This record gives sequence, C-alpha cells and structure tokens, in this order.
Amino acid sequence: MPEFRKLAMIAAACLAQAAHAAPDAVVTPLMEKPLADYPGKEALMLTVVYPPGAADPVHVHRAHGFIYVLEGTIVMAVKGGKEVTLTPGQTFYEGPNDVHTVGRNASATQPAKFLVLLLKEQNAPVLVPVK
Repeated sequence: MPEFRKLAMIAAACLAQAAHAAPDAVVTPLMEKPLADYPGKEALMLTVVYPPGAADPVHVHRAHGFIYVLEGTIVMAVKGGKEVTLTPGQTFYEGPNDVHTVGRNASATQPAKFLVLLLKEQNAPVLVPVK
C-alpha cells in the first residue's frame, strides 16, 4: 500500500503544480488491486474533491478511466470531444489514448466530489502531464 499512496501523492502534486493559481484537488486513495485474470494490470480506485474553482492540468492516464460524480458539478473533456457538464449520478469515460483536456469544478462557490476507477498497467504512473 505505500506505493499506492506514493502514486496518489504524485498525482495530486502534478495536478496542483500544473493548475498554477487554482486550488489543489484533494485525491484520496481507496483501493489498489492487481487483476489476476489480466496479468500485469491493476485497478486503482480513488476519490477526487475539487474545491471551488479547482481545475486539472492537461494530462493522460494511459488507463481506462471511469468517473462517477458524487457531489457538485464538474466539467470534463478529452481531446477531440465536447465538454460535458456532469452532476451527481452521471458518469464520464476516458480511454488509454485520450488526452484529458478539461477537468474542473463548474462552481466557484461549491466543492465537487467524484469517484475514479482506473484500469491500468501495474506500477504505471497515475497520470502524466501533457505539455
């Protein structure tokens, strides 16, 4: 589990560093599980809280990413796709080759919280900033 926490902290640091003046997203690891039926793959589950005004930098996950909104409203988009505004109970998907171009809280006054499930290569970085 220490490697899992390290990856989550690196992801949070990358988000904070690239977002400049925007408030930092709060990333909370929930579970990391190797997938025995898929050698070399693992599932990573975490929650992300966007404070009011928070935004992600442009990045890739090199994973199948499934997002489920728990609270608040978020705006998401991948390169070549349209921005979508999501509210509690709505979902978003990004694939291993997608560039995540928009990820932000739609509100300047209320936080937003969502659950993320990543299916990825074992020990691969959680996210890679795109310049």
